[in-house]
Amino acid sequence: MLVSAARTPADLDTLVERRVAGMPLEHVLGWAEFCGLRVAVDPGVFVPRRRTEFLAGQAAALTRPPAVVVDLCCGSGAVGAALLAALDRVELHAVDLDPAAVACARRNVAAAGARVYEGDLYQPLPATLRGRIDVLVANAPYVPTEAIGLLPPEARRYEPWVALDGGADGLDVVRRVAAAAPLWLAPGGHLLVETSEHQAPLTVEAVAGNGLVPRVAGSAELNATVVIGTRPAAHRSPPGSAEGGSAEGGSAEGGSAEGRIV
Repeated sequence: MLVSAARTPADLDTLVERRVAGMPLEHVLGWAEFCGLRVAVDPGVFVPRRRTEFLAGQAAALTRPPAVVVDLCCGSGAVGAALLAALDRVELHAVDLDPAAVACARRNVAAAGARVYEGDLYQPLPATLRGRIDVLVANAPYVPTEAIGLLPPEARRYEPWVALDGGADGLDVVRRVAAAAPLWLAPGGHLLVETSEHQAPLTVEAVAGNGLVPRVAGSAELNATVVIGTRPAAHRSPPGSAEGGSAEGGSAEGGSAEGRIV
């Protein structure tokens, strides 16, 4: 793959040196294969995992076009790109906190008409999306802080910490996603969150605790687990819900009047 990617012998030497130094192959090549697509992945951007193809597949199965789809913690935009390739008449909005990821996602999905925003979870989304999202996909970080040291060196050294660190039990960001999801989902809409098999019970608790009807889907082949929460058609906000409030102050889950499209 390196040979085919190099334009000159000098280029090949450079690519080999980067790979030998431990840079992920996807960063060296500048792309990753995901759901049969070649997705651009810039250095410093989270590399889409093969197990996340299961998340994309579950989201595609639940999407009934015409549909509004939001991809939170989008990274390179791989999940959104896969959905756009698989489905017609999808209005896609993607969000990430990392400017490098936002720039990369734009390269992967903007040509298909998707909008990519830089910001914290729901904060940069247009307020007009509240109550209109049919499918809400979140590949939020879910590695417990203490477990990051156990990750392969490629991940620890070359991927952004914000894309890996999920807090003490790995579910800090997932809980924030679930807390505000009922405000943004349309009646009957679905939240899909990638997690691990052993974290699934706590993820289900977070989803159910915010008024969504949970279920768990898994793939032994891909070692993938997805928790799906569906907003009931007749929705009432759960007591103590954090809909519209931020876990970090301000209005991180509140949405913006216009959104910041990058």
